[in-house]
Amino acid sequence: MSQFDNVNVVKKANVYFDGKCVSHSIQFADGTKKSVGVILPATLTFNTGAPEIMEGVAGSCRVRLKGETAWKTYGAGESYDVPGNSSFDIEVTGEPYHYVCHFG
Repeated sequence: MSQFDNVNVVKKANVYFDGKCVSHSIQFADGTKKSVGVILPATLTFNTGAPEIMEGVAGSCRVRLKGETAWKTYGAGESYDVPGNSSFDIEVTGEPYHYVCHFG
């Protein structure tokens, strides 16, 4: 799926880590929430409240979930699960990493 139809978009961007990650929140008619964003080259740590599924749209990244020592690489068309009330490290080198974050 290359686009989402019939959604509400929050106009103000979510800007994290001095602009190294920028996303927009979207909400579907059924109440489902997602964010669509881009991470520029950096190594960042994100904390989660709800469980998340991170879906790669373009670019690639390396991810290390809380409690793990190994990094795993993900590219466009691949996704990974992040538990709720946890954290993960993400490293982007080269081109920006475009993603969709599915909450819940």
